[in-house]
Amino acid sequence: MAKLLIFDWDGTLSDSLHRIAFCMQRAAEDGNLTPPSTDEVKNIVGLGLREAIAVLYPAIIDDQQKIEQLKTAYSQHFMANDKVPSPFYPYVMESLQELRDAGHQLAVATGKSRRGLNRVLAEKGLGDFFHGSRCADETRSKPHPQMIEELLTEFAVQPEQAVMVGDTEYDLEMACRAGVPGLGVSYGAHDSTRLQKHQPFAVVDCFSQVADAIRNLKP
Repeated sequence: MAKLLIFDWDGTLSDSLHRIAFCMQRAAEDGNLTPPSTDEVKNIVGLGLREAIAVLYPAIIDDQQKIEQLKTAYSQHFMANDKVPSPFYPYVMESLQELRDAGHQLAVATGKSRRGLNRVLAEKGLGDFFHGSRCADETRSKPHPQMIEELLTEFAVQPEQAVMVGDTEYDLEMACRAGVPGLGVSYGAHDSTRLQKHQPFAVVDCFSQVADAIRNLKP
């Protein structure tokens, strides 16, 4: 049995992709930049905010002031629009509770900031539900494997004893680079074709299928 299950947040647990796109578009307008399309924003979901901005706006990559302004504007828009947190996808809470009751330790590896993750966990009453977490502003951004490596060390488990669950190729590339089995969900930011590039052991279409996929994972 996999001892440690690591979940991405946005696009995997939380149905927040359209809210993220809206806030990035408004932040771009504030900075007199061409707003990205929703698909362009979905492409960078999962990256740290600075890394995401560098992909969306490579022309300002060396303009630290502009980057900081865009980061601040995005954070302000997101805080204003996320007073009620985005809902979980169907069956997320039931499935997470089932996995926790089965003895798995649950962790989060997210492109959100620590402040952002703590806020949404508190607002959902889940402050103590997950056993651990890593955020993009306290370690290396996905797809670098450092988030997973730190969680493996914290929980004293080997890579083959963990599973990374995510909706983007950044999640699954991170898992692959850390030597951890990856499980993709197809309903989020990236489609199955992109997810399959990093050889997940399964790709599921609904979170209700996650527990069975993990139970069927061969040692």
